Amino acid sequence: MDIVFVSPEVVPYSKVGGLADVAGALPKALRALGHKVTVVSLLYGSIDTAQHAIARRLTKLKVPLAGEVVPVEIHEARLPSGLNVVLLAGPRVTDRQGVYGEAGEAYADNHLRFGLLCRGAIEWMRAQSKAPDVVHVNDWATALVPALLHHLRAEDPKLAAVKTVMTVHNLAHQGIFPLSTLADLGLPESYGAVDALEFYGAASWLKGGIVYADAITTVSPAYAREVLTPEGGARMDGVLRARAKDFTGVLNGVDPAVWNPSTDPSLAARYDAEDPSAKARCKSDLQQRVGLPVRPEVPLFGMVARMESQKGVDLLAECAATLLRQDVQVVVQGSGNPAIMESVARLAREMPDKVVYRSEFDDALAHRIYAGSDFFLVPSRFEPCGLAQMYAMRYGTVPVVRATGGLRDSVVDCDGELATGTGFLFDEATGEGLYGAMARAIGAYQRRGAFAKLVRRVMRGDWSWDRSARRYQGIYSALVSPADDAG
Repeated sequence: MDIVFVSPEVVPYSKVGGLADVAGALPKALRALGHKVTVVSLLYGSIDTAQHAIARRLTKLKVPLAGEVVPVEIHEARLPSGLNVVLLAGPRVTDRQGVYGEAGEAYADNHLRFGLLCRGAIEWMRAQSKAPDVVHVNDWATALVPALLHHLRAEDPKLAAVKTVMTVHNLAHQGIFPLSTLADLGLPESYGAVDALEFYGAASWLKGGIVYADAITTVSPAYAREVLTPEGGARMDGVLRARAKDFTGVLNGVDPAVWNPSTDPSLAARYDAEDPSAKARCKSDLQQRVGLPVRPEVPLFGMVARMESQKGVDLLAECAATLLRQDVQVVVQGSGNPAIMESVARLAREMPDKVVYRSEFDDALAHRIYAGSDFFLVPSRFEPCGLAQMYAMRYGTVPVVRATGGLRDSVVDCDGELATGTGFLFDEATGEGLYGAMARAIGAYQRRGAFAKLVRRVMRGDWSWDRSARRYQGIYSALVSPADDAG
């Protein structure tokens, strides 16, 4: 099949969250299955075209937007895997460093910035000799594509057969704009109706994607169940229930070429599941680099996350008084909510021999935290899939997670003897709940023989994209050739 994967972020060119990793890895896995895959995104001002060997095409696209025809440059790149990436450059995009915004504030004209991506992706498809079989869009910033295709199919037969798949990576981000902005995007007034994009008096791009896509997915089976309920549905549960027969959860994977302790160039030493002994060197290297006492006998908890309420970082601060009476070390990396950042920074100032906080993102340091920690914290209040716990397990770092969404799907709670399980789970999103799981982890660390077996068991899990890519291949096939699929 010919598949176009549209995403607002994609590694190695742009990254805000896990979507960027998915956009770099899932298309590569689909290509390995024999499909033609092109990723379409935006050329933000932060992207170094020379560093990434990005070439500009001489021909420009003509993209209707806000009552005018906007000339949009096409830039192309090829990843080492052979995957083709198209980056569109236009006004309000290349002159800004951010993806969605800067300094914690979203850009006020994001409907035009990502309108350029959505309509630009369609115009790029029109310019090809043949339309793709499937367009796979991701989250609110590209969710307008199915609605635009629905509108444009009548005037362009080339687009009529294109099938659309919409993946919801996080239902909390819904792309809410005034209804009046739909005209800027080339959609008639009828698309502002309650059975279209209208959502509590405004227009929701995410709702539009759910309504108009041929198939809808999300990033874990547990999250797919949670979002169909009023408690987990972020006011979108009714819309999703109306499409329940077309909605499924497919657990994300990780790219083994990027997240691999046996080849990772960031690490002080390489290791694998058969011989993880060199992980101890990674721990001492991390301790030394961040200024912690180099003590192999102390359990080290790592965390790499956005400093937001969703991620449960505040739960760590909430239980810190009890936790830090224990002989432990904690390394946290991430930025976001200033109040949450300050709560962690305060702990680091008060107990520098036990807590280290780094607010600036450093990819090499993130890899070292995954490898050098004994345990990895993901105490999220909700987590559609979560990649951090999978990265951690690849590196033999035992996850301590809240039992929600994809965390519940990917981590099995350890029994009392450490004979089964791959991590430590807790139910209630409270500091007490988190501390209870961390206390179990600390106890497990003292049982050196059983803990060493747990580390090997954790590392042997298969989190590659191949299984998930085959699930998506089945979804695409059912849309493109439903009769053949049924047979």
